[in-house]
Amino acid sequence: MRRLKLALLTGAYLCLALIVSLLLWRMGATPAVGLSAFIGSLGLCFAFHGIVSNLFDNAQLKLDIETVREAHGILVEQIEKIDARMTSLVESVAEDAEKRSAELTSEVHQLEDLMQRMSERLESQLTHQVAAARHDARGRGAAPVNAVLEAVQDALAENRVDLYLQPVVSLPQRRTVFYESFSRLRDETGRVMMPAEYLAVAEPEGLMTAVDNLLLFRCVQIVRRLAKQDRKVGIFCNISLASLADETFFPQFLEFLQGNKDLAGSLIFELGQTAFNQRGPVEARHMARLASLGFQFSLDKVVDLDLDFQDLARADVKYVKVGAQMILEQLEELDGKLVLSSLPDLNAADFAALMRRYGVEVIAEKVEGERQIAEILDLDIGYGQGHLFGEPRAIRDAVLAETDPPADFVQAPLRRRAANW
Repeated sequence: MRRLKLALLTGAYLCLALIVSLLLWRMGATPAVGLSAFIGSLGLCFAFHGIVSNLFDNAQLKLDIETVREAHGILVEQIEKIDARMTSLVESVAEDAEKRSAELTSEVHQLEDLMQRMSERLESQLTHQVAAARHDARGRGAAPVNAVLEAVQDALAENRVDLYLQPVVSLPQRRTVFYESFSRLRDETGRVMMPAEYLAVAEPEGLMTAVDNLLLFRCVQIVRRLAKQDRKVGIFCNISLASLADETFFPQFLEFLQGNKDLAGSLIFELGQTAFNQRGPVEARHMARLASLGFQFSLDKVVDLDLDFQDLARADVKYVKVGAQMILEQLEELDGKLVLSSLPDLNAADFAALMRRYGVEVIAEKVEGERQIAEILDLDIGYGQGHLFGEPRAIRDAVLAETDPPADFVQAPLRRRAANW
């Protein structure tokens, strides 16, 4: 279309120039003048065409620029609207997520409380069952074997004892610096038996020494395996008060540790607060002998923060694990300062620092949510443990097989128990 228009205009300009030339020739001009007039007229036509064309092009360009500006303004307006919607949507999602997280945390705590009550009830029932079984055995002159005791003994005899590890991290970096070890027994069907099911019946019968023996041996092997991988982490290894009080078991226990005292900095023995407070002269003496080899101790299951710091230092307790929710629930404002209800004369933020003066580090355990982390950091607590950082995980069967102890390591306590019946 553009080419046709240009051809028509060129033809019109030629005709106009030709008419001007003919007029001049009719008026008596020479052919040379007529030719010059023809060329001049043609040039003027094209010059005029160029000027008019530029004017129209400039006007069109201005119109296009204005159109683009209007489109840009509309686009910016739409982007602003979309940005406002996205901001509103993100805020709404964040509020919903925070609300759901709070609800979930509340439900988890309720579930934990329920499980704790069920465990305590089950432990109480099992204790009564064992006492009743013993009473019946004395009355009838027979020795009926409790089903739970049979299951525990069979699990130990058949080596159906699994090792679980849960990370303990430094705060705020969240770098794994320790693991806590747990032993879990499996019955003949493969069902995992929780400690609440068997502790109340296993401890009085001396079976916990076999569990402690096995757990200790496997912890030592795991520490050595980690050391080969150049991973300098420690392991918390639970030990029962019955094992510390057993005059037959403890010398063997101590002899094994003397052969592995190079691991003293990586193996920490853990007792519950109640067990620690109930220790007698024999248990205290045996703890001192372990401490003389360089081994350290940790307290868990803390129910009272009004601790005897000097007693902890004397017993070489280097770590105290306190439930995150428990310590946060004890926070209260008194005379304009934040304190713990158990220690109203001490600023809450100074609790961990006071413990460090006695060589004890506080570990916040059972940490379940990010909100707890912020409050724990305000209390200057340097370590954390809980499902937020990692759940207890079973050691793979291949690794577990490498940590199987010699048969006599577990069988000796079992034979001793059988001899006592």
